Amino acid sequence: QVQLVESGGGLVQAGGSLRLSCAASGRTFSSYVMGWFRQAPGKEREFVAAIRWSGGRTYYSDSVKGRFTISRPNAKNTVYLQMNSLKPEDTAVYYCAARGESQVVVTPRAWGYWGQGTQVTVSS
Repeated sequence: QVQLVESGGGLVQAGGSLRLSCAASGRTFSSYVMGWFRQAPGKEREFVAAIRWSGGRTYYSDSVKGRFTISRPNAKNTVYLQMNSLKPEDTAVYYCAARGESQVVVTPRAWGYWGQGTQVTVSS
């Protein structure tokens, strides 16, 4: 059973930075894709970024490209989301997700494993 535990959320002023962490456990993830999604109040959950566990290729939504960086240091079962130049519209609950296939899909229902979420609030 895959377990994902996020940490690192909080309150930050616009223009600031936060780093989210996702600790993964429960199996070998070499064929997996790891991702971050977010959900703001009253809105649907949306794709933010993803990384292939093997090879490290990354993918980003247009809204965060150039500001956010997803990474997975070698030999660690942890995925990070470095968020810079934060904007009030980045305010949301951020979820870590895992998908047991190498193809990156932006639809939330295609991802089988989820963390509990961590709140990110950006004040103006």
